[in-house]
Amino acid sequence: MKTKKGFELQNVCGEFLIVPAGEENVDFSKIISLNSTAAYLWENVAEMESFTVETLVELLTKEYDVDEATAKEDCQMIAERWIEVGIAE
Repeated sequence: MKTKKGFELQNVCGEFLIVPAGEENVDFSKIISLNSTAAYLWENVAEMESFTVETLVELLTKEYDVDEATAKEDCQMIAERWIEVGIAE
């Protein structure tokens, strides 16, 4: 999978938001709020040509004290959510 072009992470008053960038993405219903962990994952995969749930798991377990099974479950959910809201494919 990969992040869709035209969306960028912004820190607005301590809130991490994925916001549309450019004229083709002026639909402000696609502003997505992320917690700091999800923002860390997004920052690390946004510039990758592609990534997998396993990529997310690796990033998460390297940065945070979380076991692989829990990380995989959480990363699967976030990947599905990113696809569902249209910021990844």
